[in-house]
Amino acid sequence: MTKKMTISSIKKTKGVRPLVMITAYDALFAKLLEPSSDMILVGDSLNMSFAGKADTLSATLEQMLYHTNAVCNGAQNSFVVCDMPFGTYVSKEEALKNCIRVFQETSADCVKIEGGADKAEIIAHLTSNGIAVCGHIGLLPQSVRSEGGYKVKGKTEEEHIQLIKDAKAVEGAGAFCMVIEGVKAEVASEVARSVNIPVIGIGAGSGVDGQVLVFSDMLGLFEEFTPKFVKKYLDGAALVKEAIQNYADEVKSREFPQEIHTY
Repeated sequence: MTKKMTISSIKKTKGVRPLVMITAYDALFAKLLEPSSDMILVGDSLNMSFAGKADTLSATLEQMLYHTNAVCNGAQNSFVVCDMPFGTYVSKEEALKNCIRVFQETSADCVKIEGGADKAEIIAHLTSNGIAVCGHIGLLPQSVRSEGGYKVKGKTEEEHIQLIKDAKAVEGAGAFCMVIEGVKAEVASEVARSVNIPVIGIGAGSGVDGQVLVFSDMLGLFEEFTPKFVKKYLDGAALVKEAIQNYADEVKSREFPQEIHTY
């Protein structure tokens, strides 16, 4: 059995070894991912991967509670992160109310909040009230419509400076780690060096303190498109299609079920 990570042990990995984070949305995959993962993220990316939506914005708190419970059931020895969906942390009061629901209604170990210095006051309010927070800076998927698309950050000196300010503000507000997404590699590395908590990258190069990927991307199950930062470790879609076609062929030829499959 894998020893479950804690906030303390996660923080102690800084400068020692990279953290492994991967998304999961159900008990089945959570159980498969658990042995190799330090942290499992129940990402609002499920809105795209499983619900077929164009972005994450319509994911609801009820959805996140349901899927977080499923993941916690499947990977009871994992450190589970619940993504707080769009619109659930627009104020300190609303954020605390919704995060309390996550902690009371699931076994999640922490919540993830998108935003840097602009969300520091909210993060501080949460952490001062017993809510463990993983930050998220850089490219913010929940801001895709207001920014007119998914845009890589850190291309200008102004963005470079702001990212470091964001990281320090998130750390200062009490977050124990943070995700940095879609940021130029050299900038992301400097951001990671600027704080004392782990910075986990996605599309942010190898100079950070860990990596996170969406499992359906890395397993080649999501066919619509493949982001540049994703490495496919399996051609999952092709393998699944082949297996299903074999099943269909055997049903049509009456090769399945055989006597061994019959009561």
